[in-house]
Amino acid sequence: MSELKLRAAVCEVGRRLWQRGLVGAAEGNLSVRLSPQRILCTPSGLSKGHLRPDDLVVIDLHGAPQDGKAPSSEIKLHLRAYARRPDCQAVVHAHPIVATAFTLAGEEIPDNVLPEAGYVLGSVANVPFAFPGTEEVPDAIDPFLEDHKTFLLSHHGAVTLGNDVYDAANRMETLERVAAILKAARELGGCKPMPEKAFDRLLEVALTGRL
Repeated sequence: MSELKLRAAVCEVGRRLWQRGLVGAAEGNLSVRLSPQRILCTPSGLSKGHLRPDDLVVIDLHGAPQDGKAPSSEIKLHLRAYARRPDCQAVVHAHPIVATAFTLAGEEIPDNVLPEAGYVLGSVANVPFAFPGTEEVPDAIDPFLEDHKTFLLSHHGAVTLGNDVYDAANRMETLERVAAILKAARELGGCKPMPEKAFDRLLEVALTGRL
């Protein structure tokens, strides 16, 4: 995909996340790989629902902007994901309401309750609290990066990795829907796991897929 199309895709996904309440105000950040040495990311301080292609920032793998614009304060998190996961082509950080509430309650999101939880999300990592915008955030998520593609950040939000920005955004949407369904099931009296054989079969299918 050309840089022009990637810029348009990031803006489209930003609007989608904002419209669906996964980010609000100037929250959240998105990025995609432009090349082996360049990352395209959202800027600091702008609503993700109202981005224009020219608002986006190009940085190198050390986070240095190539066009004079300021990248998101959480870009260190994105860069750590790219460094540790060569297969990762996009990163989305958002503040989904129900999924984030799970982190406040100290609850996990199991992968054996819904097909989309096991296949789309995989095992969801619960990352300990780290102060937003600091090096603490990538350091906190680092131990989980190799084996996960979906992360809950304690008292902060969520992060998803993807094969492209649409894939990462779809994973974020799925995370929030699974969290909402879990919450509703628990309010109805409990949440039963999938049959073990079905879950094992699902994992076999998931292992044949990409990121």
